[in-house]
Amino acid sequence: MTHGKTSYACLACRVSYKQPYDRTRQRICPRCAEPMLHAGSAFAAPRRRDLAGWRTLAVLLNAGVGFHKSCCGGPGYRPRTPREVRERMAYARRSGEPAVKALVRSDVP
Repeated sequence: MTHGKTSYACLACRVSYKQPYDRTRQRICPRCAEPMLHAGSAFAAPRRRDLAGWRTLAVLLNAGVGFHKSCCGGPGYRPRTPREVRERMAYARRSGEPAVKALVRSDVP
């Protein structure tokens, strides 16, 4: 079933593409021919040369955190730096909270 456009990201090439959403079809990167990750319709890619931003993004997408529109218009809080990711992952280890939930916390206790 096809809906609106959504973003797919290739972490190796540091690129993203808007494509029609189709959960039955794996998207392949046109640059390297590797599978791309579904990032969501509210995704805004970092600049290609922003290595820290892409490292942060890799942790988020591999943990299952997407960038999908919600009822309030956006995906909510997402860490933007490796430091913010480290803080939230350390909290997840300490508290036992799943990483996917800890990564989207705006504040870490």
